[in-house]
Amino acid sequence: METNVNNQSNTFFASKNIKTDIKGKIIVGSTLLSVITIISVLFLIIGIIVFNGSEYFSWEFISSFPTDGMTKGGILPAIIGTFILVIVMSIAAVPFGTITAIYLTEYAKENSPFAAAVRFSIRTLAVVPSIIFGLFGLGFFIQFIGVGADKIFNAGQLHWGQPNILWASLTMALLTLPVVIVSVEEALKTIPRELKEASLALGATKWQTIKNIVFPGSISGIMTGTILAVSRGAGEVAPILFTGAAYYLATLPESVSDQFMNLGYHIYIMSTQSSDVEKTMPIQFATTLVLLMLTISLNIVAVIIRSRIRRRAI
Repeated sequence: METNVNNQSNTFFASKNIKTDIKGKIIVGSTLLSVITIISVLFLIIGIIVFNGSEYFSWEFISSFPTDGMTKGGILPAIIGTFILVIVMSIAAVPFGTITAIYLTEYAKENSPFAAAVRFSIRTLAVVPSIIFGLFGLGFFIQFIGVGADKIFNAGQLHWGQPNILWASLTMALLTLPVVIVSVEEALKTIPRELKEASLALGATKWQTIKNIVFPGSISGIMTGTILAVSRGAGEVAPILFTGAAYYLATLPESVSDQFMNLGYHIYIMSTQSSDVEKTMPIQFATTLVLLMLTISLNIVAVIIRSRIRRRAI
């Protein structure tokens, strides 16, 4: 009798283990399939761009000015303009986003109405269409701040009251600000509470604790936010349509008060305004390849900086 009971029990647990193993294999297989799919799509996109863009890609293409209605020549002004845009955007967005994240994590009370309002504003900014940011930049930065500055300092002559790199960069900074704030805030939350309490117990002030404990420990998260901001800002077109991007410029921008060419805008123009889209298709793919290389290069620089900071911290 006991033998039968034991056999039934063993059979029950064996069948249960088999079902558990099958479920585990299905979950692992599904996860692996998802990873393979994501990697395949990434390499497929890169492969298509490289295959179609390599035909027109050359040193002359990235080092010369466009000619013949931008159907020949290169895209040097667009490369320089995109690079300046991303750098100025990062300088504006990352410090402000970091300060906001530090306030929300370290200073704001848990049930503070003001902190709740700030978080609601961040979530709202994250879902606002990018074209809205462009219209806001036109109305606020150019027509309000720029024109106002010209009336005060330039006797009404247009200098700042027109599209330029500065206004486009600040508009793009607002677009990427939610990404930076969320990334930095999540990084700040990973700092062990015991380290902060120990610092305070040793007599350090709140700011000294943030400066010497919290900020160094979360620098990798700040760099991650920078990488995400650069990746998004480099390819956005809608926010700069009204705030600084130019169809064609025969010279490189000399200051942040000048208009600029942009790789994303250049692709948009070539694909929508060209009289022969099929003829300019290789140029579009080559420009896309350059934009991809520029974005990856900036990201690699940020990753290297983050890695060196981590090694020093260790």
